[in-house]
Amino acid sequence: MKPVVILGVFVADLAFRTPRMPVMGETVIGPLFKLGPGGKGSNQAVAAKRAGAEVSFIAMLGEDAFAQIALDLYSTEGVNTDYVFQTKEQDTGAADIIIDDVTGNNAIIVVIGAAGLLGPEHVEKATSRIAEASIFMTNFEVSSPTVKRGLEIAKAHGIPTILNPAPATEVPLEIFALADYATPNETEASSFTGIQVNDATDARKAAVKLREMGVGTALITLGEKGCYVLNDELDEHIPAFDMTGKVVETTGAGDAFNGGFAHALASGQSLRDSIRFGSATAALSVTKPGTAPAMPSSTDIQSLLKVETLS
Repeated sequence: MKPVVILGVFVADLAFRTPRMPVMGETVIGPLFKLGPGGKGSNQAVAAKRAGAEVSFIAMLGEDAFAQIALDLYSTEGVNTDYVFQTKEQDTGAADIIIDDVTGNNAIIVVIGAAGLLGPEHVEKATSRIAEASIFMTNFEVSSPTVKRGLEIAKAHGIPTILNPAPATEVPLEIFALADYATPNETEASSFTGIQVNDATDARKAAVKLREMGVGTALITLGEKGCYVLNDELDEHIPAFDMTGKVVETTGAGDAFNGGFAHALASGQSLRDSIRFGSATAALSVTKPGTAPAMPSSTDIQSLLKVETLS
């Protein structure tokens, strides 16, 4: 099986649960703290692997205790680390995640640390792996020049590319023209297109703009409202799975979607079926705490899809 190759970031997640979000200057006593693996690319790698893909990850770690968390995770999950580099120049990154214990909503501060040293030259060392991939995926936690080089190498070898343009940040907009699939959420779509996205109607307008920017397939995720997909064949709002009353934490939902979506595309599923697969992956992820630890298995994803089909 050809691998899904993911260029991204690992950070250690320091998750704090709180009965309500604190306001500036306020101290709130929370019920729970947990240290675990995180970072968009890393979460997506675990999600894709658990969904059934062979996965190779391209990343940069420090040489510290947080790096060991990452390496232990990839060993356990079976993610290939031939191109996970390490440096003594900076510590491995970390994310401070504050989670509302009632709603499951979150606010996050990310310091990417060593991952900021991941450059185009490192991606070029992974050219042979990218060239044999089924899908290449990356996001904007990686520096713009590094993202661009990864996408260029994939395109040069005819490998389909997924750009998850998250977080929303200042980047050269020509990067979007290298994306066969772009998967922003409503906030990111609003930022990059200038169109405020609140619902499926807005999402379609933003999708049109993304296509004008050179994106092959625009796929805007809308949380519990589903997603909107637009390309030459599909122009459709696809509903989400109903997880009412089951939501524990939404932090990793976007990464779960992208990992599941990448695997489904890589395995030859249709675009619509791949979106449904990604949506099921995301829906299951929000029913458990954490990011990478919450990613569902292929069996659980298939079970949810089967239940939805029968209903």
